Amino acid sequence: MASQDTTVWGTGKRKTAIARVRLTNGEGTVRVNRRALEEYFGRETSCMIVRQPFDVTSTQGHYDVDVNVGGGGVAAQAVAIRHGITRALLEANPDFRPVLKKAGFITRDSRKVERKKYGRHKARKRPQFSKR
Repeated sequence: MASQDTTVWGTGKRKTAIARVRLTNGEGTVRVNRRALEEYFGRETSCMIVRQPFDVTSTQGHYDVDVNVGGGGVAAQAVAIRHGITRALLEANPDFRPVLKKAGFITRDSRKVERKKYGRHKARKRPQFSKR
């Protein structure tokens, strides 16, 4: 269980985005790369993705979140932050595991961009075939 001044860490990943998340007891402020959440992510959907673990576990306003994220795109960074918050919440309180597992936040999305192969235009796209 989380005590009064507990600090827990969680690392989340998605594609090439890596998020280091620090969770401390507080009033629910989320800072991403030293900026406010809404300031960092322009889209409301990205902000919603980041807040999902708190909505599922009913802990809105219980923790302050400080995130350092890099790599990948905006959407991948949002999912990486969600994964990091989930891992930190599990460290703070293991009783959250069934709820977070059911929501699908614990599992890391391992899909990455496939590398380009020689003799191909992209990873799988072939040059146009001509019989003559």
